Amino acid sequence: MKKVLATLSLLMVIGVSAVFAQTRTITGKVTGSEDGEPIPGATVFVKGTTVGTVTQFDGTYSLNVPTDAETLVFSFIGMETQEIEVAGRSTINVALASSSIAMDEVIVVAYGTSTKGSFTGSAAVLGSDKLEKRQVANISNALSGTMAGVQILSSNGQPGESADVRIRGVGSINAEMDPLYVVDGVPFDGDLSSLSSSDIESMTVLKDAASTALYGARGANGIIMITTKKGSKGKTNVSLDAKVGVNSRAVKNYEVLTSPKNYIENVYQAIYNAGIYNLNYSPDQAHNYANVTIPKDAEGGIGYRIYTVPQGQNLIGLNGKLNPNATLGYSDADYYYHPDNWADETFKNNKRQEYNLSITGGSEQTTFYMSLGYLDDQGVIDGSGFTRYTGRLKADHKVNDWLKVGANVGFTNILSDYPGEQVTTNSSGNAFFIANYIAPVYPLYVRDAATKQIKQTSGRNTYDYGTTTSTNFSRSFMSISNPSGDLLFNKTEYIKDIVNTTAFAEFTPFKGFKFLVQYGINVDNTKYNDLGNAYMGQSASYGGTAYQDQTRILGVNQQYIANYHIVLQDLHNLDFTVGYDGYSNREDEIFASGENLYHPEKYYVSNAIDNLRGGGSADFYATKGIIGRANYSYNDTYFANLAYRRDASSRFHPDKRWGNFWSASAAWMISNEEFMRDFTWIDMLKLKGSYGEQGNDLLGSLYGWQDEYRVTGADGVFSDGALDRKGNPDITWETSISYNVGFDIALFKSKLTGSIEYFSRESSNMLYLKPTNPTVGYPNLPMNIGSMTNSGLEVDLNYNILKTSNINWGVYANASFIKNKINELHPDLGGIIIDGTRRYEEGYSMYRMNLVKYAGVYSNTGEALYWAKDDNGREYKTTDWQKADNTNKVGTSDLLPKVYGGFGTSVDAYGFDFSVQLAYQLGGQIYDSGYARLMHGGSSSNAGNNWHKDIYKAWTPENTTTDVPRLNANDRFSNSTSTRFLVSSNYLSLNNITLGYTLPKSIVDRVGVSRVRVYCSADNVALLTNRVGLDPRQSYTSATTARYTPIRTVSGGINVAF
Repeated sequence: MKKVLATLSLLMVIGVSAVFAQTRTITGKVTGSEDGEPIPGATVFVKGTTVGTVTQFDGTYSLNVPTDAETLVFSFIGMETQEIEVAGRSTINVALASSSIAMDEVIVVAYGTSTKGSFTGSAAVLGSDKLEKRQVANISNALSGTMAGVQILSSNGQPGESADVRIRGVGSINAEMDPLYVVDGVPFDGDLSSLSSSDIESMTVLKDAASTALYGARGANGIIMITTKKGSKGKTNVSLDAKVGVNSRAVKNYEVLTSPKNYIENVYQAIYNAGIYNLNYSPDQAHNYANVTIPKDAEGGIGYRIYTVPQGQNLIGLNGKLNPNATLGYSDADYYYHPDNWADETFKNNKRQEYNLSITGGSEQTTFYMSLGYLDDQGVIDGSGFTRYTGRLKADHKVNDWLKVGANVGFTNILSDYPGEQVTTNSSGNAFFIANYIAPVYPLYVRDAATKQIKQTSGRNTYDYGTTTSTNFSRSFMSISNPSGDLLFNKTEYIKDIVNTTAFAEFTPFKGFKFLVQYGINVDNTKYNDLGNAYMGQSASYGGTAYQDQTRILGVNQQYIANYHIVLQDLHNLDFTVGYDGYSNREDEIFASGENLYHPEKYYVSNAIDNLRGGGSADFYATKGIIGRANYSYNDTYFANLAYRRDASSRFHPDKRWGNFWSASAAWMISNEEFMRDFTWIDMLKLKGSYGEQGNDLLGSLYGWQDEYRVTGADGVFSDGALDRKGNPDITWETSISYNVGFDIALFKSKLTGSIEYFSRESSNMLYLKPTNPTVGYPNLPMNIGSMTNSGLEVDLNYNILKTSNINWGVYANASFIKNKINELHPDLGGIIIDGTRRYEEGYSMYRMNLVKYAGVYSNTGEALYWAKDDNGREYKTTDWQKADNTNKVGTSDLLPKVYGGFGTSVDAYGFDFSVQLAYQLGGQIYDSGYARLMHGGSSSNAGNNWHKDIYKAWTPENTTTDVPRLNANDRFSNSTSTRFLVSSNYLSLNNITLGYTLPKSIVDRVGVSRVRVYCSADNVALLTNRVGLDPRQSYTSATTARYTPIRTVSGGINVAF
C-alpha cells in the first residue's frame, strides 16, 4: 500500500513540476433548429478527448478546454451531431437539427466517462426527464420497467423503503445480491432514501464485467452510477417544483367474504362436516353440535357471539342457512358485540407533498449547484410516514490552469414513522396481515351494552384485543392483537441525520495527463425509538415498554487515479488509467430497553422502572484495490478495452484475502466501414463483445472466517463464551466469469434506435451458509459450494414515430429473457440442497420449490389428495398430507419468468406533454401463499381466518367434480403447502401516467420567469395479475397480502424556472 501511494505521489510531483498546459473556458447555448427551444442534457466535448459536459435545463453550457483544442462536438439523442471549429472563440452557440444519433453522448463509467460510440461494455441510462416523473421517496423504486436486464422486487411499500434491484438475475444462492451504488464516482453505502430524485441528473446501470470489473468485489452484482446535477457558467438560474397529492393502497385485497352471514354459514358447514365425517354424528347431532360450537374458541368456532336469536332457536337452520329471525349484534351484561370492517378502519388515504428548490450558476472559475428539498410522504396506515429534508451544495473551482478542485456536500434529515412487523406474516403487530385476513365477524372496538361505545379518559376509542381481559369473549383469530389500537397507541420511529461528502483535486500538469485525488465520507446517525403502550395490547401487561437504539455508520472511500490520454495521427486514441481505491465501513450500535413506564406515552428508557437492559456492538468492513485500464480506438471504428483489479477483502482469512480480476472487451463500428456506404438506412451499427472475471465477498457475515462467541455473565462476572457462529478459514472469493455480445443500432435516420445483447455469467465457488443440525450449537457453516449460470437475451428499442416543429412522439420497449442453472454443488451436499421450501439441485434452476404434489379431491368424500410414495418408490394417492410430505416432496418446474421488461410512450405537442410507463413479466409461476391461507378448511388452527370467495367451489355431495376440498373443522391439512397453490406470475403494471402543459414563452416572459409547467402525475396506477390481490412483484417465489402494500400516488404540481 505504501509503495502504491508513494508511486502515485511521485507521479503527481513530477507532473506538477512539468510545463503546465494552458486551458480556457468556452460557453454557449444549444437549441433546436426547428423551434429555437433550449436543449437540456445535450453533450458537448472536445473532439479526440473525453473532456466534455452536458447542457443545463436552459440549454447553456460551460466547458474548460485545452488552448490547443480545435473542434467541439455537439450531440443529442434524435438530433444531428455537429462539429464546430473553435477558431479562438470563447462563445459558441449551436442549433441542432433533428434526425440523428448520439454516438458521442457521454456516459458515466467506472472511474471516468466514455462516449456512447466508443463504449465496449453494456450499460443503460435513466435520465432525469424520466426519473423526475416518478413520485418515489426511494429512487430504487423508479427503475421498474425502464431498462432491459434490470428487475425490481418490492416486498415492503412503507414510504422510503428500498426495492430489491436485480441486474441480470441472481449470481449466488446465499451471498448478497444488491448492486453497488456509486454517487459522483464514489461508492455509496448510505440510505438510498436520503437522495432526492430532483438532485439526480442520471442513473447509469453497468451490467457486464467490462463495465464493472474496476470496482472489484463490490461490483459483482452490477453497478448503478448516480450522477448528481451540477452548475454551469452564466447567469444564475432558479427552479422551483411543488407537488401535492394523495396516497392510497395500490393493490386490492383478495376477493374475500365480506358478509358476516356468509362467513358464519361456512363455519357451520365446516363444523357440521367434522361431526358427520370425523365424529360419526347423525345429521341432527351434527347440526346441534355445529350451532353449539360456533361461538366457542375451539373446534373451529369463532369465539364470539355476534347475532341475537330468539330464545330456543338455533343460529343456523337445518338447511345450513342463517336463521331469518337472527339480528346482527349481540349484548351481554357488560358489552355489545357488532362486527366492524377492519380493512376500512385500518387503511386510509393520506397526503403526499414535495417541494424542491435549486439554484445553479457560475463564473469563469467557479460553478455551483445548490438545492433544498422537503418531502412529506404519509403511509396508508396510522403511524406510518416518511418526512425528509434535504440540502445539497456542489461546486467546482478552477484554481489555475493545472488545478481544479471541487466538493459535493449533501445533508439529509429523515423522520420515518415505521410501525414494525408490517412484512412479518402471522405477526400480531402486522396490520396488513390482520386486516386482510380476519373474518368479517369481529368487533374492532369495545362497546358497552347501553351506549354502544366505550371511550377512554383521553377521549379515544377502546379497542377490542380479542381476549377476556377486554371483553367476555376470546377471539379465535390472533387474540391479544388489534392493529388499529397498536398503530394509534404504540410508536415506532427512525430519526436519521445523514451527511454525504465528496471532495476532489484534479491535477493536469501537462497535456493529456490527469491525476485525481478524491475522498468520500458518509456519516449516518440513526436513532430508533419504540414505545409499547401501557393502555392495551401485549405491552399493557408490562405497564408499557420502551426500547431505544442508536447507530452510527462511518463509510470512508479514498481514490488516487492517474490517467493519460494521447491521440496519434488523428487516428489512434489511447487512454491509460492506474490507481488505488480503498474503502472502509464502521458501524457502532448501542441499545437499551425497559418496562413499566412512569409516563405511558414516552419511549425514553429513562422513563422505565423495571427490567432495564442494555447492550452494544461494533462492526468493521474494508476493501482495497489496485486498478488498471487501457482503452484503444482506431479511426472511431475499432475499439478495445482491458481492465484489471487486484482486490482485498476483510471478510476472508488474511491468506485468502486477495483476488485478481480482469476484463477484456472490443467493439466494431460496422457502419463506419466503406462497404456500408450504400446502406443509407443504417445510420449506426456496432458489434461489441466482452469477457471478464469478478469476485464476490458479500456472504452476509462480516466475519465468516472466524468463530464468534456469545459472552454472558452476572454480578460482574463473565461466564465462559459459548460458540455462536462457526467460522471457516478456507472460504474464499466467489468468482463469476461473464461474457456479453451484442449490437447497438440506429436505423431510418435514427427513428429506430436500440440494442440487442446476449449475456452469460457463471458463478463458481459460490458463497453459502450451510444449515447445520441444531444440536451442534451454531446455525450454519460458511462454505464455497459450487457453480451456477445465468444467461439470457436483452432487447432495448426506441422508435420516434413523429417529429415536427410542434410534435414529438416516441415509444420504447425492452425485454429480458433469462435462464438460470445450478451446474455443480459441493461434493458433501450430494448434488442437492433442501432449504425449507426451496430446492437447489444440480442441473436445475435455483428458482424451484420443494413441495408436496397435489392430486386433487377424492370425489367420494371431498378430502384433499396428495401423491405419496410407498417403500418401493411407487407413487400413490393419499389423503394423508403428512405421509406425502415425508415420502414424496418434489421439485417444481422453474418458477423464474421467461421474459420481463417494460414499455411506454411519450408525446410532446403544442406545449402539452403526456407519457405512460408500464412494466410486465411473463412465463413464470409463484406460490400464492396469501390465497392458500384463505382456502383453509375451517379447522381450529385456521378459525377466525377469512375465506376467499372460491371457497364456494368446495366439494359437497352435490358438487363432486372440483379441485377444492370440502370444509372440515377437523382437517388442518386441507390447505397445507403443496403444488395446489402454484399460479402464473404474469403481470402488467401501469407504473406512471403524467400529463403536463408548459405555458407559451410569450406569456411567461411578461411575468419575469423563463418557464412555467403545470402537471398531474399518477404512480402505481393499476396492476393486472392472475388473481385479484396477487402481487408477483414481491419476490420470485412467493406472494401474500400480509405485507405493506404498494402505494398509489396521484398528484398535481407546478414547475417554475427563473
